[in-house]
Amino acid sequence: MKSPIVQSSHAVTLVGGGPFSARDLQLCLSRAPLAVAADGGADLLLRCGVMPEAVIGDFDSLSESALAEIPASRQHRLEEQATTDFDKVLRSVEAPLYLALGFAGARLDHGLAVFNTLIRRAGQRCIVIGPKDVAFAAPCDLRLTLKLGDTLSLFPFAPVTGRSEGLEWPIDGIRFAPDGMIGTSNRVVRREVLLSFDGPGMLAILPRARLDAVIRALTAAA
Repeated sequence: MKSPIVQSSHAVTLVGGGPFSARDLQLCLSRAPLAVAADGGADLLLRCGVMPEAVIGDFDSLSESALAEIPASRQHRLEEQATTDFDKVLRSVEAPLYLALGFAGARLDHGLAVFNTLIRRAGQRCIVIGPKDVAFAAPCDLRLTLKLGDTLSLFPFAPVTGRSEGLEWPIDGIRFAPDGMIGTSNRVVRREVLLSFDGPGMLAILPRARLDAVIRALTAAA
C-alpha cells in the first residue's frame, strides 16, 4: 500500500470543483483547518485566498494559472481514470476526520459517485457538505444529539437492517436495500438518537445546521 500524500493528526477539509461560497469554506476550515484540493478545487481555493496543502487528481480541470501558482511539491498528479477525483483525494489523505466541500455538485452522476466512495471508504470518517444537508456513511453504532423535529434520512447502498431510538418511525425490523425499502425523511422525536446497523452500507443525511453534532458523533464512534 502506498504511503498517503498528506498525513494529519487533525481534521482535513477536502475541496472539489463544485460550487461553494467563501462562507462555506470558512465553515469547514474553522473545523478542519488543513485544505487539500481535488483537481479543479484548487482554483476555487486560490480565489478564496487559500493555498492548498496539496492538490491531487488527474488535473483535467485544473487551470494553467493554478498550476503556475501552486508549488510543484504540492502537485500530485494521479493519471488513472478508473476512479473519481474525490476517491483519489480521500484515499491519498490520512486524517481522523474529513469535511468534503464542493463535491455535492449540480450533476447527479457526480453526486452518486461521491456517495459510492463514502460507502466504500466508510472507515474514513468523511462528511460531505451540501448547500442544505450533510451526508456521511453511518458507522454500525451511532449516537447523535439533535433537535426535535430535525429531518434524518437513511439511504442504503447495500442490504442492511438496523435498530433506532428517538425517531418518529423506528427502523427496527426493516430490511433496507437500494432497490427496496429506504428511510428518507424520518423525523427526530427525542434529542438523543441511537442508530445501530448489522453492517456497513447505510448513508445518513442530516440538516447542515447539525454539522457539529455529526462531527461529535463520528469522533465518538471512531
